Amino acid sequence: MSQPKKLPSVLSVGEVARRSGVAVSTLHFYETKGLIAAERSRGNQRRYARDVLRRLSIIRVAIDLGFTLVEITELLKPIPPGVTPSAQDVKNMIEGWRHAINQRIEGLALLRDNLDGCIGCGCLSKDDCPLRNPDDSLSSQGAGAVLLTKQTSR
Repeated sequence: MSQPKKLPSVLSVGEVARRSGVAVSTLHFYETKGLIAAERSRGNQRRYARDVLRRLSIIRVAIDLGFTLVEITELLKPIPPGVTPSAQDVKNMIEGWRHAINQRIEGLALLRDNLDGCIGCGCLSKDDCPLRNPDDSLSSQGAGAVLLTKQTSR
C-alpha cells in the first residue's frame, strides 16, 4: 500500500483562491484589512499557511450571515491571522455571532412592525412615519434612522 501524499505546509495565492473559492483580488484585500496573513517567498510571492483555508471559511460564512468586514474583523480579533482557531475559539466566535444575529432579528422585527403602514400604502406619510426627521432635527442624537434605532436599542 502506498503512503499518503504529504501536503505542502504553505500554499500559493492561486492555490488558496482555488481551494477556498475566493478571488485572488479578494485575498489581497482581506490581507490589507488584516483578516488573513501571508508570508513572502524569496521571490516576493505570497505564501499562506494551510490554516488560512479554515479562516477563509469562517469569513465566508460570516459574510453569508450578513456581517460586515468590520464586524468580522472584531469577531476574529481574538484569533490573529496565522493562528489556527481552536474548538473553543470557534465556540466563542459563534456565541458572538449568536448575540449579533439576535440583535439583527430584533431590529428587523421592529422595522417590520413599524413600517407596516408604509409597506401597505407606500406613501411614507409625513404625519405617521417612524423614520421622519424634518429639517434634520435629530442630527444631534446620532446618524441614520435615529427614531427607529432608539427603539431597537431598548
